[in-house]
Amino acid sequence: MATVSSRTMTAEEFHEWSCRPENQDKVYELERGEPVEMPPPSEQHGVVCALVAHLLWKFIFQRGYGYVCSNDTGLLVAEDPDTVRGPDLMLFGEARRLEDLSRQFVARVPQLVVEVLSPSDQTGKVMRRLSQYLKRGVPLVWLVDPEVRIVTVYRPGREHQVVEETEELTGEEVLPGFRCRVAELFALPGPSGTKETDS
Repeated sequence: MATVSSRTMTAEEFHEWSCRPENQDKVYELERGEPVEMPPPSEQHGVVCALVAHLLWKFIFQRGYGYVCSNDTGLLVAEDPDTVRGPDLMLFGEARRLEDLSRQFVARVPQLVVEVLSPSDQTGKVMRRLSQYLKRGVPLVWLVDPEVRIVTVYRPGREHQVVEETEELTGEEVLPGFRCRVAELFALPGPSGTKETDS
């Protein structure tokens, strides 16, 4: 990641700046008022994000309300100076019409934030992101690790929990009724799409 401007911006100014023609083909976050360019995601990262999104949308449609955001949708996690993160996925529990959704970043608190690790991620920076989500009031955060095929679950004021590939991931009291095996987050269609695990 590289800081691309020395001028402190508000979240609103950052949105306008990132929409300029010269910036539209890049991905940025706002770190304490400073825009930071993010590296492009890998193919594997994109596929795992899409698999998680598929499972979350399936749950949303079965439940009958809520929605999922993807593609690094901006989330305001701190103010004065402003920090806008782009989580891989967010799930919101309220019913909304598509035309009522924000055309900028989101200031409301999602029920769930999902981050999918990339090989280039640095542990300290990842933990800072997770801490910001929890401090913002997000009740449930999943850190998905495709390399070792686990999900680490974070909740405010509680010890984190590691859920292994052969175990079941649930939405707990935040998303009652959601459940899937962690292996489903990494399984593609066809006989070569799943990784064999010891039973």
